[in-house]
Amino acid sequence: MPIVNHAQFDENDLNNRGDRWVFMTLGHLKTGVTPAQAIADLDSVGASLERAYPKDDPKMSFKLARPGLYGDYIGRPVRTFMTALMLLAGLILLAACANLGSLFAARAADRSREIALRLALGSSRKRILRGLFAEAVLISLAGGAVGLAGSVVLLRALSVWQPISRWPLHMSVNPDVKVYAVALFLALASGLLFGAVPVGQVLRTDPYEAVKGGCVETKRGRFGLRMSFRDLLLVVQIAICAVLVTSSIVAVRGLAHSLHNNFGFELQNMMLVETDLNMAGYRGDKVPPMQKRMIDALAAIPGVESVGLADQVPLGDAQPDSNVFADSTSDLRPANAASDALMFKVSPEYFQAAGTALVSGRGFTWQENKDKPRVAVVNRQFARKIFGSEAKAMGAYFKMPDGARLQVVGIAEDGRYGSLTEDPQPVMFLPILQSPSNSAYLVVRSSRDPEQLGQAIRDTLRNMDAGLPVYIQTRYKALDVFLFGPRMATISLGVLGVMGAMLSVVGIFGMASYSVSKRLREFGIRIALGAQKKELLHAALGRTFRLLTFGSVMGLLLGLAAGKLLAFIVSQATPWDPVVLGGVVATMLLLGLLAGWIPARRALATDPLLLLREE
Repeated sequence: MPIVNHAQFDENDLNNRGDRWVFMTLGHLKTGVTPAQAIADLDSVGASLERAYPKDDPKMSFKLARPGLYGDYIGRPVRTFMTALMLLAGLILLAACANLGSLFAARAADRSREIALRLALGSSRKRILRGLFAEAVLISLAGGAVGLAGSVVLLRALSVWQPISRWPLHMSVNPDVKVYAVALFLALASGLLFGAVPVGQVLRTDPYEAVKGGCVETKRGRFGLRMSFRDLLLVVQIAICAVLVTSSIVAVRGLAHSLHNNFGFELQNMMLVETDLNMAGYRGDKVPPMQKRMIDALAAIPGVESVGLADQVPLGDAQPDSNVFADSTSDLRPANAASDALMFKVSPEYFQAAGTALVSGRGFTWQENKDKPRVAVVNRQFARKIFGSEAKAMGAYFKMPDGARLQVVGIAEDGRYGSLTEDPQPVMFLPILQSPSNSAYLVVRSSRDPEQLGQAIRDTLRNMDAGLPVYIQTRYKALDVFLFGPRMATISLGVLGVMGAMLSVVGIFGMASYSVSKRLREFGIRIALGAQKKELLHAALGRTFRLLTFGSVMGLLLGLAAGKLLAFIVSQATPWDPVVLGGVVATMLLLGLLAGWIPARRALATDPLLLLREE
């Protein structure tokens, strides 16, 4: 719709400088003009407007950005989150490479006699390495093909996914040739990476010693006197797993805290009904009577406990604000404002319907209209910031930009108004009759089934005016926009955590099984000499669990550091939560027990007579 026709459905005046509802302005730079020059030109326009209209256009500044998600308002946090997600996915790939590298190293150790014989018969080391690399690349390409097929299915599902039910937004995800080229490159790089692990073993193989002794001992010392390269790979993948497990538990705890946060209103048994009186033809003096009729009609529905009305709601589509001034201030220019406060215009029943507690004072009445002295209910942060304390705020006055004096008659609890991670914000609630608004959010409190209640509300409003647009949702559903980021972060980290745990289990199981299989004869001799089960288990799995402990501690420390970054996405994500620490320790211990169970049973079931007879 042309912007000049805006008044047809909204009474906002395009000539009212104090009414800003334009979301953003799009344009193209002239050839040869740099963004810095354009910003400087716009700032000069802003300075001119400030001089001409100091009350309406103060401190105007401009910036240029390429259009992106929501006008690039959420582009930066989304890009930050996707970058972090790619880094975590890279850690998963690194853990998989470490896992396969460890298995390849163990397999090369098992094939040491074969490799030595091939070298003794004249085969070159280059040819043997070429065979090992070919095997690794084939495995990585096969795995990459399976992963690519799974990603195609996932991307198709994402293309039809509607993350926020109210808004018909679809993310069309169509990979191009570059994406497939990167996937091919990663598959080849992964194969070369874990295929290179046994290179040192092959290059150090002495065919004479292998043929004479029957086996080749793995040399250690490159990464320490007591840690082999396979041990280091296992520690790396355990540490990566611990990072992912820690991050996922931190995100889950943060999301749980967010859902049980003190929002400043009660989510339970609340319905939110959004209407647009302008679109139905109500303007000016017709608006307040219609708002009162809607409140009374919905309050008469069986099962409805209370109904309130507000021009906007906390954690809603918009959060209008205004400068406020101390009562002693006479120069009401923006530079002299005591604070900028969010502003909600509400009916007398709003506080009861929303479940917003008044810690002192009273709410509003229907007699407080334009003819009565102006009053306001403020939150605790407003009282502390403007008046110094809640006690001083009660009964005190403050001024609005138009010079109106408002008396504080009540103080409400603090809450969340613009986001789940915001700092405490000063907020004032004004009577809807003293500050009329054609916007109407009806807050309905009832314990009835939401679907039945929603239909009853819709029928009631349509009986009043069939042309009145209505959108009904539960208060929980209305928070989908604000919980979208934390939910996606939690799900993504949860999936990556599960994948990391699976890789860790496979890695620990592979190393423990290999260690037990190479020492079966030793275990048989120990049992024949009277070794106890405890001693046998310590000999079989002691080293593996020491590596598990070392890797888990490293990963836990890194995960706690990553948990601090999560706090910017998931509200109240606290890495030092005892539940998080206990959950990580319990998870890693469980993974170790799960991975070591079968090798431990094999070690305990060793039959010394059978082994000695086979030898």
